[in-house]
Parts: sequence; structure tokens; C-alpha cells
Amino acid sequence: MGWRVLVALTALPTMSCASSYTVPVAVVSKGIPGGIMRGTNTASISGGSFNVSNGTLSCVGSYNTGNPSPTISMPVLFNDGRKGIVTATREYGGISGGGHFTLSDGTTGDFIFGEAAGKL
Repeated sequence: MGWRVLVALTALPTMSCASSYTVPVAVVSKGIPGGIMRGTNTASISGGSFNVSNGTLSCVGSYNTGNPSPTISMPVLFNDGRKGIVTATREYGGISGGGHFTLSDGTTGDFIFGEAAGKL
């Protein structure tokens, strides 16, 4: 049975006037030691990336900030070797939304990003 994971990304935006910015990210799961991984998401005109860790397990991902589609896909990699794809749908403004992911071992999960991430 796969972990149920909640990834909270506070920004997967289409870029505006800012050259780049960094916002908090959180990943929550009963299958993670301590139940949560925290990190940052940095977005710029050239692309976006995020990383989260709990000191033992970590995950990184990247995405195209220039993609105007509200639904985007991001490859992710965990330090234990698992890889996967996140599919996210951005709400108006591009800084909040949600989606799901599937990892190479069949693990699936849900994630959110935006204002709710700061409340975790």
C-alpha cells in the first residue's frame, strides 16, 4: 500500500515582474519519519525548483514557470532512489492549487500549494 502524502507547495507560479522568489514548502505523510518534510520553492523566469527534507528523507523537483497551462507536470526524485511525476493544477494567479503524484514504487499522494502551505 502506498503512502498518502500531502505536498504543500506555496508557489508554482507563472512569473510576474519579480526576477525570482523563494517560498516555503511542506510534505506531510504518515509514512515519513516525523510526519512532515519542510523546505523551499524558488521560482524565476528561467524555471522553478523545490526541495524538502526531514533530515533523513528528502525530495527535489523542478518545473517550467513559463508554461501558461494551468496544469503542469514536474519530475521528482527522493534521496532513497524513488522517482515520480507530480501533476498540479494552478488556480488563477498561479500561486495556489493542488494535484497528485505517483512514484516509481507505486506510492501515490496528494499535494497542495499556496496559502494553505504556510498553515501546516
